[in-house]
Amino acid sequence: TVALMLDAPGIPVDGEVQDRLGALADFLRRQKVKLDERARPAIDPAEAFGVYVRLLRAATSDRQSDADFEKNLAIARGLTPDDESYYARATRAAVLSHRDWLAANEARHRMRRAWAEFFTEYDLLLCPVAGTAACLHDQRGERHERTVVINGARVPVTDHLFWAGYSGVAYLPSTAAPCGFTPAGLPVGVQIVGPQFGDLTCLAFAQLLEREFQGFVPPPAYAS
Repeated sequence: TVALMLDAPGIPVDGEVQDRLGALADFLRRQKVKLDERARPAIDPAEAFGVYVRLLRAATSDRQSDADFEKNLAIARGLTPDDESYYARATRAAVLSHRDWLAANEARHRMRRAWAEFFTEYDLLLCPVAGTAACLHDQRGERHERTVVINGARVPVTDHLFWAGYSGVAYLPSTAAPCGFTPAGLPVGVQIVGPQFGDLTCLAFAQLLEREFQGFVPPPAYAS
């Protein structure tokens, strides 16, 4: 049985991306694949995202100079407890105490157990790679200041990280495969998430999709 997740609470996914995932779902049903669009691991998506950002930005914090660490420590102490913006989360993570890191790591392992239980009933989970199709490369300002348009509204570009972190925080393998194109011709991908050490299952499923549903099409500038 394959689970399908089109979006997550508080993490919008563009309708054009959902349409392509829906087309994939229709194809799988025609192939007699058992599909469940409501199955989810017993994990709070908001907690998963928070833990992922905390552990990710703690892991990258060693690149700070001593002066930057002191600056970020002062900024973190000045943040209000209810500020859950990406900037606030990343800043707190950059100066995370070992005690708080241990708590985040324990939360990660609880999620690993929940995922393991989920995969006793489901072979794979299909979900978006990102909230939009391919978008313009934007290097203006800092990352937390950048936005993308999803369903006509501007949202933080860092929301895209949810889809990498949902499975990645639990050390799970995932494979991105082509899922077709938007009406404007922009590529859309599907993320194939498998159980721990299920890398070859994810890759085999992606290979089947490329052969039977949607193969890779190089961008026009790279087609020759």
